[in-house]
Amino acid sequence: MDTESTYSEYSHYSGHSKKAQRQGSRDRHRSPRSKDGCRSEKSVTIQAPPAEPLLGNDSSRAEEAQDDNWGETTTAITGTSEHSVSQEDIPRLTKDLEDGVGLDCKRYLVLTVAAVLGLLVFLTPIAFILLPQILRRSELEPCGTACEGLFISVAFKLLILLIGTWALFFRQPKADIPRVFVFRAFILVLIFLLMFSYWLFYGVRILESKDLNYQGIVQFAVSLVDALLFIHYLAIVVLELRQLQPMFTLKVVRSTDGESRYYSLGQLSIQRAAVVVLENYYRDFAVYNPMLLTASKARAAKHMAGLKVYNVDGPDNNAAGQSRAMIAAAAHRRDSSHNELYYEEADYERRVRKRRARLVVAVEEAFTHIKRLHAEEQQKAPGEVMDPREAAQAIFPSMARVLQKYLRTTRQQHYHTMESILQHLAFCIANNMTPKAFLERYLTPGPTLQYDRDRWFSKHWTLISEEAVTKGLRDGVVFVLKCLDFSLVINVKKIPFIKLSEEFLDPKLHKFAFRLQSETSV
Repeated sequence: MDTESTYSEYSHYSGHSKKAQRQGSRDRHRSPRSKDGCRSEKSVTIQAPPAEPLLGNDSSRAEEAQDDNWGETTTAITGTSEHSVSQEDIPRLTKDLEDGVGLDCKRYLVLTVAAVLGLLVFLTPIAFILLPQILRRSELEPCGTACEGLFISVAFKLLILLIGTWALFFRQPKADIPRVFVFRAFILVLIFLLMFSYWLFYGVRILESKDLNYQGIVQFAVSLVDALLFIHYLAIVVLELRQLQPMFTLKVVRSTDGESRYYSLGQLSIQRAAVVVLENYYRDFAVYNPMLLTASKARAAKHMAGLKVYNVDGPDNNAAGQSRAMIAAAAHRRDSSHNELYYEEADYERRVRKRRARLVVAVEEAFTHIKRLHAEEQQKAPGEVMDPREAAQAIFPSMARVLQKYLRTTRQQHYHTMESILQHLAFCIANNMTPKAFLERYLTPGPTLQYDRDRWFSKHWTLISEEAVTKGLRDGVVFVLKCLDFSLVINVKKIPFIKLSEEFLDPKLHKFAFRLQSETSV
């Protein structure tokens, strides 16, 4: 029988007074971060696709906001959070608002310019063909079958150009980058210069000179469509194909727990490389759990609290000497407390294995009960069949307490609410999944994409770089992606040039004779 209480994971530290001290320590640790936010003098902001603020309507302290009793009651208790803004937060909020408005205006301006230019591209060849027919229809020289063939050519080329433009440019944006995409701006400028040149030539040599050679006019429109197709091919090469060949290796390190990954990228600018890193971060990195870092901080605070420094030189000694004495005493105590750390970690691992075993057994029994209920439901009338949601609600109380204790022991309780667990359980029941498939989400922490988007996706990232973010990657570049809780430090290394040489090996050198001595036992 389990004699531990529901609050055993919190009560083993100390009483209410120490809990209040830890709460104050967490607030002091958070206060500098809330002041700094994501600001930097040499920083620009990247906005991910829109998402709700962290924890929705809950507080940022998810451990305190979540109901601690859902394991016993299996009912959802809705809590409210208080939001207060201090005077020192007002300048930061104002700056963030101005940055957001600026990014929105820039995005809509670029989209408007691109849409107007794209509309002009597709209407210009048609205008080149129709204007002479409207202005001087009776005076034009007939061209007959030749013009009809050119009409078909223009129609199909415009259709191909329309499909290619839709495939290349009309895509959902993945992020709002802080600076202009240089190569895309180059393509837009090139298209504008081409259209301006053709309209200038058309106005001077055809409209003003009253050229009556209609076949030549149609051929002029065909040449414009051909030039636009070549520009589209150039856009594919510059925007898509150029970056495919890996040229650099990026080491991404999370600043809080040191988790790292390596990625190979091609010729990209720093801001586009930052977007690629963030896309891979949400998929490859395990979800950030700040509760795993509190144990080491609490241990260090406990060691420092037990130290006493005596001023043997008198009251006139400076604070630097006291600091050095404090550091030396802390180092001495750290060297003598490694056994305490060892036994503490061993006890934690033992408790995790114990909770895990209980959870596995409870879930297997619950799924066995589901199979039994399913066999009984098949014998009932069709109108009385239980849906997966009702089945999940029926078996959830049998595993709720054990699951809650395991999540608290592994410090994952702020990731999973009762509603999310019920949804996952109903999904597993509907798809006839095994208990191991259900437990996979809770036994091993997954990437950020596995969890609720509104809860864990950070909306604002700040790109900090000494180099201009529009410059391409090069060897030795270091930039930082910073959000509210942590930052990603990216170190760029160029893939070395590999030189292979060939050496001919004569097969005759490997021939040898194998001689056996004939010895028999008979």
